[in-house]
Amino acid sequence: MTFTVALTGGVASGKSAAARRFAILGAHVIDADLVARELVEPGQPALADIATAFGTGVIASDGTLDRRALRERVFADPPARRRLEDILHPRIRDVLRQRASAPCPGYAIVVVPLLAENAAHYAWVDRVLVIDVPREVQYARLLARDAVSPATAEAMLDAQASREQRLSLADDVIANDGSLADLEAAVARLHERYLALAARARGESH
Repeated sequence: MTFTVALTGGVASGKSAAARRFAILGAHVIDADLVARELVEPGQPALADIATAFGTGVIASDGTLDRRALRERVFADPPARRRLEDILHPRIRDVLRQRASAPCPGYAIVVVPLLAENAAHYAWVDRVLVIDVPREVQYARLLARDAVSPATAEAMLDAQASREQRLSLADDVIANDGSLADLEAAVARLHERYLALAARARGESH
């Protein structure tokens, strides 16, 4: 299996920017959020299961998932959110592992926003990289990026694992409270490290 690094971090931590940089440098990047979007396209079994669980009100007139309606349906309802996770998360994990296991030069990055909440299901990854920022930075970025209310921003942060929980899983940490150039430099350093670790892992398997 390809040497695989799970990249995680809280909301508005900069996971996507880090993943894009890893991809530019040549890593094979697989994003759980993009996989989730594929799984709920019209005709996919997961979309039918969501409609059964939450009603046709979460399906738009063109047959696609009405993401806003679904988000409003589950956001303040923990049992509903768990039902949605039960539908999607096992399928997402299966696709991530399948794609990460495909042979590729170098190494794979799997972007898993909710890794800390589901760590037991990702024992197959070789390393965990946490993109870390203080809560107050996440809060400010949410207000600026998503134009949400302060109360919604707080609720979004409270719904996720704590910063301490994420850091407890980390083999590597990028502190992303500086500039984009700082982030790119940190990614470049880890890219070289992961290439070396992947080469060593391949050598040990022969």
